[in-house]
Amino acid sequence: MSSPPLRAVLETVASYKPSAGAHGSTARPRPLSANESPHTPLPGIVEAIAAAGSTVNRYPDPGCGALIRAIAKAHGVAEDRIAVGAGSVALLQTLFQAVADPGAEAVYAWPSFEVYPTLAALAGVESVQVPLSDDTHDLRAITSRISSRTRLVIVCNPNNPTGTVVGPEELRTFVESVPPTCLVAVDEAYHEYVRGPAATSALGLCAAHPNLVVLRTFSKAYGLAGLRTGYLVGDAQVVERLRRACLPFAVNTVAQQAAVAALGLEEQLLRRVDSTVAERHRVRDTLVRRGWEIPDSQANFVWLRLGPHAVDFGAWCASRDVTVRAFPGVGVRVSIGSAEDNDQFLAAADEWSSARQTAVAGAGRTRQAGKETEG
Repeated sequence: MSSPPLRAVLETVASYKPSAGAHGSTARPRPLSANESPHTPLPGIVEAIAAAGSTVNRYPDPGCGALIRAIAKAHGVAEDRIAVGAGSVALLQTLFQAVADPGAEAVYAWPSFEVYPTLAALAGVESVQVPLSDDTHDLRAITSRISSRTRLVIVCNPNNPTGTVVGPEELRTFVESVPPTCLVAVDEAYHEYVRGPAATSALGLCAAHPNLVVLRTFSKAYGLAGLRTGYLVGDAQVVERLRRACLPFAVNTVAQQAAVAALGLEEQLLRRVDSTVAERHRVRDTLVRRGWEIPDSQANFVWLRLGPHAVDFGAWCASRDVTVRAFPGVGVRVSIGSAEDNDQFLAAADEWSSARQTAVAGAGRTRQAGKETEG
């Protein structure tokens, strides 16, 4: 039976596949694959969700008015410079669609957020992927790949999956070098976890650069991953046009009210972020002491340079009831969870290292025995 013709790109575009669930014992899997907050919602957020639930027979506010006012107050920017979407990924989709004239290109580092290539392909935009340098954005190389066809450049900062950052001065110089006809999107989904001099947001550059937009999310530091809410800040004229491309009623009432409540409880939520950052340091320092190569992550995850062993390590962790995110042939991203979750991951990593050392030693003995036999 023939099927209706659909776009040819749907035959080749990669669909998002969550990490395989843990298997082995009947213990609760340790969820360290999706960069979620390990903390349950604060009581004030739960109350806002419950109150909003009683109104779901009505459509949500299509303009997200209360939420936009709260975001504008939090960042000290005008309301007309903010667009809200069903997670920052929905706003990324809007950006790709908004620049998708025939022949348009989008330039971004790779590996980076794994959905970028899919969004580009679905919008009909050609991806130009620029390899990372030492797990970090090579902004000079990205600049060199910008052409007359480039309509969008994305800088994921901190980068997902490596957790590395580019500093504020380096980013400012880069933004200044991009032609004003090209849109620059700085994806700051993990900004709240950044510490030190690199903690300066690109939001401060928006006023001087109308071609710059900055994306944020409530899914990570604010702990609302299940409600899908994100926002974008940029030039008012750009934002006004982007709002036209956003799907009406995309951000539901419960999500809007929960996000408003989260902004009102920001101080408490950011203390939770501090605890995650402390755990990030502990996990990374422990792994480095034990011989692992781990970049200096500024996100709520760490990156293991495992190359061809990435998939095997992911399966190893799953067999020990820990789910991690394996990128075949490249590495493994491990979210920072509760202390107990992290300890179980560290134990699995230790077992892996011991098993690898035993296997290597055994192979060496086999080769030596073979040489002696030949001799």
